[in-house]
Amino acid sequence: MAVWELLLVAVVLLLGLCGVLVPGIPGPWLVWAAVLWWALKDASAVAWGVLVGATVALLLAQGIRWLLPPRRFRQSGATRRTAVYAGGGALIGFCVLPVIGAIPGFIGGIYLGERLRLGGHGEAVTATRTAMRAGGWSVLTELFACLLIAGAWLGAVIWG
Repeated sequence: MAVWELLLVAVVLLLGLCGVLVPGIPGPWLVWAAVLWWALKDASAVAWGVLVGATVALLLAQGIRWLLPPRRFRQSGATRRTAVYAGGGALIGFCVLPVIGAIPGFIGGIYLGERLRLGGHGEAVTATRTAMRAGGWSVLTELFACLLIAGAWLGAVIWG
């Protein structure tokens, strides 16, 4: 696969990761479509393995999401800025502490956004709990699965 094609796949993956945080955009399916496109163009055993893993991860994430409360992230008082902080925190956490760092990064991002918005520690903790109960866990589940897929793709491209 040419370098420009890999860059296009990476752009679609990034759009999918951002789409997880924005209601109405099918972020997980954009991530899956990017991996599918790459696997069809590359046609190696590693590429197909990543595609199968991505499919399983997304199906598991969707199953877990159905068990969690519906997404009402906005009704908790969380702003778009809070979602950006949460997504950025998850991405930084995923890179600093591979894989499992996304969870504390996501929650820490919500806390940071709420702390900047509300000013105090107690109010930010309360707002973070409310946001996580109001759909934050659903968003985190989807984002975590998409980060796993993006990481697997990146690893396969670099080392595969």
